[in-house]
Formats: sequence, structure tokens, C-alpha cells
Amino acid sequence: MFFTIWKKLFRLFANRRVWVRQILVAGLAGAVSWQVGDMLIESGGLVAAIVCTLSIRISLHKSVREGFGQIVGTAIGASIALLNVYVFDFGFIAVGLTVIFCAVVARALHLGEVASVNVPVTALIVIGPGISGTTAGHRLGSTLIGAAIAIIFSYFSHPNTPVGRAIEQITDVGEKAAVLLAQMSEGVAAGFTQKEAGNWLAKARLLMEAVPSIRAQSVEARGHARWFPNAEKDEAEQIYIQGIAIEHTLVQVRTIARTLFDSAVSGGIAESTKKQIAVALSAASYAVSSKFEVEEDLDMTTTATDDAREASSALAESLIEEAKDANQLQIIRGLSMVANIGRIADSLDQNTPALKDVWTPAEPAHARVMAVSPIDQTLKLNRRLAKRLKKAARKYF
Repeated sequence: MFFTIWKKLFRLFANRRVWVRQILVAGLAGAVSWQVGDMLIESGGLVAAIVCTLSIRISLHKSVREGFGQIVGTAIGASIALLNVYVFDFGFIAVGLTVIFCAVVARALHLGEVASVNVPVTALIVIGPGISGTTAGHRLGSTLIGAAIAIIFSYFSHPNTPVGRAIEQITDVGEKAAVLLAQMSEGVAAGFTQKEAGNWLAKARLLMEAVPSIRAQSVEARGHARWFPNAEKDEAEQIYIQGIAIEHTLVQVRTIARTLFDSAVSGGIAESTKKQIAVALSAASYAVSSKFEVEEDLDMTTTATDDAREASSALAESLIEEAKDANQLQIIRGLSMVANIGRIADSLDQNTPALKDVWTPAEPAHARVMAVSPIDQTLKLNRRLAKRLKKAARKYF
């Protein structure tokens, strides 16, 4: 009995190795922040540990940005807090105004959700009970120490590099897409129901939910390669393109699943085209799986995508031959799948202008720590000031 319970507990942690690593690193970072804070600043360990816990994140690039946002927010929050305490003394009014002003300033600077929360929290830590000029300076210094240690330790919170994490995510989603295409191929060959087609469509939608995470990780890999000399810039750029390619592939897989679902609702696929559709979907599945299983063998990958194109061409010919006698709507849906499979092959080969010649947005603004770059904000402010100075000069001179 005891052995069974122990085995279950062990599996709970063994199956969550990344999470275990993250909490261990976070715990160690908090302890180090406590020690360093106490060593460098009198009674600074607690504040440093609190700020470190707030700042540490699972990836280096994001932690650098969040740490920067934390430092900027802390400086602003501490200044506002000390001003309120100086004017109103520590109490109800000072605390309330500190929280309100910190939230307004964080919003005005587009610091994002993380720093917007950390600004008032760290400000309240700085002006806590027993506030004085020396105490406030000590707490501010401890805050900066905690943020810096969080940035350093976040590098070790994940067992892989940003590029490696992007490859893992892309490979995992690609393999799932290949399995789904294979399931749809088998279902079409055997004769599928509306319920089965609905399950395929639901799985395809779930795969699409991984796109924002893949895009963010690809952007992170590029940023890491720009700032760290040990990172390969060419590899990071290639991974970024591959992330866009897998996004395009997932869109086509979802469209195919939707087409099959619509066909099931309206009576199913004609018997004369079932075999060709199943073959084309099977070829697309093999092309996707080959891309991620045999990444080193370019010839094999190219052959697999060529096979997918040939199978889709054969499907198109079969549909055109049946055009006179078959339902026109079914023909249109079949030709739609032909186009989808062709786009999948082009995306896997990365030879389409849609991947490299069209701008792709990075992370959405709400997912960034600083939604607007401080450089962009400064440039905009400078332009506004220059315009106003020119108007004033023209008016008086």
C-alpha cells in the first residue's frame, strides 16, 4: 500500500519535470536574493526575495523584459509612493493614492499586465511601516537586487535554449497535425460520420491554440540570438520561418477538417472520390510527419511533399472527371482540399512567398511586458516636442 502511494507521488513529479525544475530554480533564486540582499543592504533580504519571486519567469528573454519593466516600474512607483508619504504621511490617503497613481502611470507607459501589477506592489513594499529616508533607499536597493537575481536565475529555469524550446513546440504540434491528417484519411476511406468529423474539427481547433505560443517563442529565439554571442542568428531566423510555416499548415489542416464536417452534414462524400481523397490526405500526413521526423534528410522531405502534390493533382483530375455527374458543391469542396494540401506542401518546403515576403506580426501587445517600446515612446515624445517648439518659434519669431 505504501509502495503504491509512493509510486503515484513519484509519477506526479516525474511527469512534470519542467515544472519541478522551475519551482526549484524559483526557490533557489528567492533564497539567494534573501542572502545577497542581507549582505549588501541592511535588512534587505525580505524585500529582495519578494521582488525576485514576482519577477522570475520561465524564459530568459521574457524575464529580461519583465525585469526591465519591474525596475522601471519600481523607480516610478517608489517615487510616487515617497511623494505621497511626504505630503500625506503614511496612512489611508497615501496608500490609496499610491495604488491609483501607479496604475495610471503603468498604463500610460504601456508596461503591460505584469509590470502594472508589480508597480503598486513594490511601491507599497518600499513605503511599508517604519518608513524613513534611509529605509526607503534600502528597500529600493533591495528591489533592484531581487529583480536582477530573478533575471539571472531565469536562464536556468528551463532545460533548453529559446531556439530549442521553439523546435520542441513546432515538432510537437507538427506531429499532432500529421496524426490528425492520418485519422481523417482513414475515416474518409472507411466512411465517416458527422460525429467523427466534428471530433476532427475540434482537434484541429485545439491545435490552432498553440499558434500564439509558437509565435511568441519564435520571437524570443530571435531576440536571444541578437543579444547573446553563443546563439546562432541564422538558426533562429530559420526557426522563426518554420514557426510561420507550421502556422500556415495548421490553418490548412483546420480548413480540411471543416470541409469534411460540412460534407458530412450535407450527406457525405461521393463513393467515386473517397479513395482519392483518402490517398491525398494520407500523403499530406506523411509529408508533415517526414518534415519533423527526418529533418536532416532534405531529399526525403522534398519527395514526401512532392508525393502530396501528386496525390492532390490526382484528386483534382478525378473530381474534374466526375464534375458532370456529381454534386457541384461536393466538387467545390474536393477542389478546396486540393488547394489546402498544395499549401501544406508549399509551407513544408518553405518555398512560398507567403512565408518570407509578407510581414508577420510578433506577439500581441497584451502579451508583452512593454506593449510599446521605450525607444518608440521617446521618439514620439521628441517629435511632439519638436512640433510644439516649431509652432512657438513661428508665432513669436
